[in-house]
Amino acid sequence: MGAPRIALFALEALPNARAVRRFVADHAEEIAFVGLSNAERPATGGLIGQVRRHLARSGPGFLPYLGVNFGFPDLLRPLAPFTQRLAGTVGTPEATPLAALCRRLGIPVLRIDDVNGEAVAQAFAAHAPDVIVAFHFDQIFSAATLERVRLGGINLHPSLLPLHRGPVPTIHALADGKGAFGVTVHRLAPAIDAGAILAQEAVALPDDTTATRASVRLHEHGRILVDRVLGEIAAEGAIPAGRSVPVLPYCGFPDRALLARMRREGRLLTDVRDLRDALTLSRRA
Repeated sequence: MGAPRIALFALEALPNARAVRRFVADHAEEIAFVGLSNAERPATGGLIGQVRRHLARSGPGFLPYLGVNFGFPDLLRPLAPFTQRLAGTVGTPEATPLAALCRRLGIPVLRIDDVNGEAVAQAFAAHAPDVIVAFHFDQIFSAATLERVRLGGINLHPSLLPLHRGPVPTIHALADGKGAFGVTVHRLAPAIDAGAILAQEAVALPDDTTATRASVRLHEHGRILVDRVLGEIAAEGAIPAGRSVPVLPYCGFPDRALLARMRREGRLLTDVRDLRDALTLSRRA
């Protein structure tokens, strides 16, 4: 078959923004539609409910990580047209917020509160994609949703699965202190980060890497693996069977004890360099 038609699902944030924008620019002709997760959707309690849960579980020390990775990029996104003109990066995909980039490329965009809801089902029916690509997406596809797409789906996860399943794998990789950073592309399954592995590579990162910079670097590297897997799908007309591995324990958001240990050991979730990156996300290429 030719290149598969893609339904791309993402939560745009600092870790994936430049990589997923470049992916969209490179695959514009193959993308049927883009689903952007609403991070403040009612089912999660909205912004206030999420902040309360993070404070109760992780404490105030987790807020800078959330601000740098999600808060500042989200708040500054509407200013992108102005900051791009100042920086001379108008039209540069990596500096263009995903929704605006899609509009420029003529790609339909859907804001998603429930990936398994009726609006998404209608989008699948209307646009008939061949494959789902999840690129830093924070909702779980049900079996029924996956069955709406002819070939199924693939997911990019910034860890060496089956290690560090869950929403913040680079925090847990950094906490482990073994330098076990890497990225995995796996088949989507109706369970968190549990599908068969299609491609995987360890990635060496500098000693001063924060959990934030690790996630940015791994998403950039993972885009290359996604392209490789999509090439295999195009050649075979199906998603490869992949390699099944045991499902290890889920690693959720960190609790206060884990964050306290990381601080004692000098392992940083984020720093001033990451803050600068977040503040200039939609300005520089």
